[in-house]
Amino acid sequence: MKIAIDGPAGAGKSTVARRVARELGILYIDTGAMYRALTWKALQLKINLSAPEELHQLAADTVIDIRDHGDGTRIYCDGREVTSEIRSPEVSRMVSVLAADDKVREVMVEKQRAIASRNDVVMDGRDITHCVLPDAEYKFYLTASLDVRTRRRGQELENQGYEVDLEQLKREIMERDQLDMSRKVGPLKITPDAVVIDTSDIDCESAVQYVLDIVREG
Repeated sequence: MKIAIDGPAGAGKSTVARRVARELGILYIDTGAMYRALTWKALQLKINLSAPEELHQLAADTVIDIRDHGDGTRIYCDGREVTSEIRSPEVSRMVSVLAADDKVREVMVEKQRAIASRNDVVMDGRDITHCVLPDAEYKFYLTASLDVRTRRRGQELENQGYEVDLEQLKREIMERDQLDMSRKVGPLKITPDAVVIDTSDIDCESAVQYVLDIVREG
């Protein structure tokens, strides 16, 4: 089984996808976390994100692993757990720059498809329904208003101990939306066969139940 979920930052797709996977007893793949792990490594190595050849080699050489630990999935980069580190504001600011590179995306998409070929999965990201898993049995697109998405992401960062300037965060999310929607390979978009869910005025539980109802009705 392949369940594909797309949507912009802060729409709740990762939370919903994680819960759906848990309810169905299948693997959750956060593709955004995979790009974040690669961005984290690039920043650690001080790689110039404007140097395509260096980024391509980095993507090809990096081993990113997603493991289910019962209490949630954890992200490993070259054997090191980086689940918390990849959520830093610095990584958040730079991940769309790296993810916009065509060849980096080609490498990452192959890694993601390889995981899905071996498992039943719920996979979320920005290009899953039309690029990574175009043959997925179930496709969803989660969205929410910009203000709601900003508040959610701000709360997430504050919970991690970061100080948050909501206006600056709002600008960063807008810029990321633009980058994600305008890139040539795997842009963020709504496919005609995707079920659109606006989470602006509904809680996570309602969104999860809506997805589960559709999947279980088959």
